[in-house]
Formats: sequence, C-alpha cells, structure tokens
Amino acid sequence: MAISGLAIGRRSGPEWLSVRLAQNGRLWLIALAVYIADQLTKLVVVNTIDYTDQRMVLDGFFKFVHWGNTGAAWSMLYGNNQILALISLVAFVVLLATHRSFSPHTSLGQLALGLVLGGILGNLTDRLLPGRQHVVDFLYFYLYRRGGGEVGFPAFNVADSALCIGVGLLFLILWPRTAKALFSWEGDVKRER
Repeated sequence: MAISGLAIGRRSGPEWLSVRLAQNGRLWLIALAVYIADQLTKLVVVNTIDYTDQRMVLDGFFKFVHWGNTGAAWSMLYGNNQILALISLVAFVVLLATHRSFSPHTSLGQLALGLVLGGILGNLTDRLLPGRQHVVDFLYFYLYRRGGGEVGFPAFNVADSALCIGVGLLFLILWPRTAKALFSWEGDVKRER
C-alpha cells in the first residue's frame, strides 16, 4: 500500500535520513580521514621538500621525495592529467551509484569503500589544484644495485595506499559471490549435457 508515493514499511523523512547517515557514516568518516591525512601529508611535503628533491630516511631502503605524477599508477599514461582527472571523477560517481554492490552494510565493506573513495578524492584534488596539476608522490622505497644505482618501487602517497588496500578489500568481498556464481554456472552447464 502506498501513501503519497511512499510504500508502507519503508522509512521516510528525517528518520530515514538519520538511519541512512548512520549506516554510511563510518564509510564517509573513513573517506574523510583518508582525504585529510593525504592532503595534510602532501602539504607538509610541498612546504618542506623542494620539487624533485629528496630526504634520506634509511639509506638504501627509504626516502621522502617530492615528485609529481601526471600519469596513473607507475606513471602509466604520463602527461594525461586532465583525462585521468575525468576518469577519477567518473569512477567516484560510479562507485557512489553502485556502492550497494560492495556490502556497505558490513564493516569491511564500509572500510573498503571509504578507503577507495577517500583515495580517489585525494588524488583528484591534486590533479585539479591550479598550482599543482599533478599528483604529489613522496614515499619512495628502494634498494641499491650491486653495480651502482637504485632500483625502487614507484613513489606513492597516502591516497595511493588507501586505494590499493581498498581495492584489495573489495576483491575479498566480491570473491565469494563471484566464485559461487561461476561454480553454480558450471554446474548448470554440466547438468545440461
């Protein structure tokens, strides 16, 4: 039965909104914490380390750097900052629209989505800031080569870390459903033979 377009049994008005905020509050709190941590650490780097400079922390293993990346992970698509900003914005909107698929009612789902959304916003902010126009990367792990020089993992930041962890958690959340669907499909095919 519907009253003014609202089905009985569904919450409406202020009560519905407060329940919705409570359900997604942890998700948005995590996203906000990631965003703030990302932007604050980048602000410290921008104000204390000259662009392209570095500060040794553990010789032969870790240093703080101030590098700009106009590409994606591992500098793929380097020089395509505006395109990657648009892709980030689309990814953010798609995640918002489809977030129910990622178990937002569970703590793990809220953590995963919060990390991903906060990470996207952190790097998107860098790409859109007029004075920056690139993502600030500052954590650099490396080893010395025997013949000289360094070999290292690409520099990254807090947003990158949050994105990687969040996406990994989303895979863990989705894997049981995907595996179940895959194996039940194979069973249907075998029965038809």
